[in-house]
Amino acid sequence: MVIASIDIQGGAVVQLRRGAELVLERDDGEALAFEFDRYGEVAVIDLDAAMGSGSNLDMIKPLLRIAECRVGGGIKSAGQAAELVSLGATKIIVGSAAFRTESGFAVNDAFLDALVKAVGRECLVVAVDARGGEIVVDGWKTPTGLKLIETARLVEKYAGELLYTSVEKEGMMGGADIAAIRELRAAVSCLVTVAGGVSTVDEIAEIAAQGCDVQLGMALYTGKIALADAFVASLNWGKASDGLLPLIAQSSDGQVLMTGFTDKEALSETFGRGNVCFHSRTRGSLWMKGESSGNTLELLRLRADCDRDALLAVVEPHGPACHTGAWSCFATRQRYTLQHLQRIIDQRLRDAPAGSYTASLTDERVRRKVMEEAYEVCTARTHEEFVWEAADLFYHTAVLLSRENVHVDEVLDELDRRHKTPAC
Repeated sequence: MVIASIDIQGGAVVQLRRGAELVLERDDGEALAFEFDRYGEVAVIDLDAAMGSGSNLDMIKPLLRIAECRVGGGIKSAGQAAELVSLGATKIIVGSAAFRTESGFAVNDAFLDALVKAVGRECLVVAVDARGGEIVVDGWKTPTGLKLIETARLVEKYAGELLYTSVEKEGMMGGADIAAIRELRAAVSCLVTVAGGVSTVDEIAEIAAQGCDVQLGMALYTGKIALADAFVASLNWGKASDGLLPLIAQSSDGQVLMTGFTDKEALSETFGRGNVCFHSRTRGSLWMKGESSGNTLELLRLRADCDRDALLAVVEPHGPACHTGAWSCFATRQRYTLQHLQRIIDQRLRDAPAGSYTASLTDERVRRKVMEEAYEVCTARTHEEFVWEAADLFYHTAVLLSRENVHVDEVLDELDRRHKTPAC
């Protein structure tokens, strides 16, 4: 897997050489998160927090609902980590606090244990940033005396993943420290992501062949490596039968639409066209779904499985996915979801067809209906009445959401945040 990095300093997206020299600065963090999410998780790093000079949390929060983000930089408590997860972070990256104790530099077992209890081991990434084989902290400014391999083995029991950055290589575009990566990979059994110095697609393939993921920064922002090429190189092609990997297409609300096979050419075309392409075994050639029927699968994001030998494409289907005319290759009709309901409502409000009840619901009228239906839910007496009145309430609330330009996913995200907040 390839992880694109968004490093934030002073409210801007930056890239630093060796963690100190400013090389470039941008102000399009949300657009970057949206684009990077097509290819994998996004690493969002608060450099000011890491260096103890401030916080960019207000800028980070919106990114957590745009993309699947792992967040790091200055995280010093289990409560802080839990809050970030509740806001939408998929994983938490900790560095300095993991190696500082009251008596000096050592693995902070109490801190790491508290983090595991707060967010789960699978959500915890420990950053083992090293210079000359020695762990460094405080934005890479402070040496700790802790040896990389020995320390990695000690923290592995807490970490679902290690993030290894070779500080000497970071931002230099001179190549990764392959020997150190190989040694670290052999020393631990958890996931390992590598950052620092990666500058070619061939390096990504070599690192992936060792069973490691790659986090890209400078090479990505300078255009030396394209994310599409990096994604293709990071996959486990050694397990591909005849150069083909299985690909599952799934709608954004979780419905499986179809399966097929892809190869390097089809993946490159998928990213280039923005619609899912397959390798047709029948035709023995590239095939874009919908190229003749118009029933395309618009790509939202691609993800590899844990072994990097199978792919999931999350898509927006434009028409039936099955060649028979069925909604999917596994179901005749589309499952009714809140997202599907809102799509229908949006269309009714936009097109305003004659006689449409939905289109007749002005802002004032729909608000009255929501209050009316809420009362009828509360006064329902039988099971059938509850179902009927609740359906009316759901529908009218969805209309109000659409009129207020609020997507139902935003409401679900808020419920998810509350579920992940300990106090709730």
